[in-house]
Amino acid sequence: MLITGASGFTGQHAIEYFLNAGFDVIGVSRKSNFLNDEIKIEACDLTNRDAVTKLVKKTQPQYLLHLAGQNHVGHSWIDPISSLEINSMSTAFLLEAIRQEKLDCKIIIVGSALQFDPTMPTTLTHPYSLSKTLQVVIAHSWAHLYDMHIVIAKPSNLIGPGFSNGVCSVIARKLVEIEENRADKVININNLNAKRDFIDVRDAVRAYEILLTKGKSNEIYDICSGKSRSLGEVINNFKTLTEAEFEVISQTDKNEQHVEIIPRTLKDLGWEPTILFENSLQDILTFYRKHHKLKANE
Repeated sequence: MLITGASGFTGQHAIEYFLNAGFDVIGVSRKSNFLNDEIKIEACDLTNRDAVTKLVKKTQPQYLLHLAGQNHVGHSWIDPISSLEINSMSTAFLLEAIRQEKLDCKIIIVGSALQFDPTMPTTLTHPYSLSKTLQVVIAHSWAHLYDMHIVIAKPSNLIGPGFSNGVCSVIARKLVEIEENRADKVININNLNAKRDFIDVRDAVRAYEILLTKGKSNEIYDICSGKSRSLGEVINNFKTLTEAEFEVISQTDKNEQHVEIIPRTLKDLGWEPTILFENSLQDILTFYRKHHKLKANE
């Protein structure tokens, strides 16, 4: 089993989960050095077609979980081409390499809740959305044209322990710094009324296993909690988990439209989220508290 993006937030959780589930896992990362020497890692630049072809020829995967990508909206504005290369073209290179090898490989391509409807180009909001939408179009195309078993997962905002640039992790990092008197006691939020669907990364990884074994090819499966929470609610939950006092500054209080999505097709396969939102936040705080202690003792 190949797992791309092995050194990333979701990738590290996925490697641990699938190893424990009995899969023969090979992680793919830009660099071969990894925190755990027991994990098999292949170094590969997925934007290099020749390198991807060699990777697939060498590993002959029966399963592929494609997690690697550029997932920062701000960076996509600065360098849209690299976002297209990393998110869109790397997917095409992987799928084509598997096709050329004539492998019986079950594939999951991980899209994004920030995709847009390509039939309505005026709804496009940033280059990241474009790159993830094209990624999914490529996946659909290879599944349809070449009869490949490709399932598309569409996770919402992933949270949980580990290094992440998601809003919950950003808030948790700042809270730990406030607790240790290493930062000003102010948390800046763009919009406290903005709503998001949050799902624990460990629940998402369980969903990926179900999709590998039960998912229907060329289908999109939403992976989400089905419940929207405002960033104000997130802050209030964090307040119950710390004794630190802090001020919250919101740049705007504009109400945003947010459509709640129920993951019905995934639930039909037997998946349910199991980790409470409050427990996810506690685990994030615990992770960063331990990390800061380790850094302090170095």
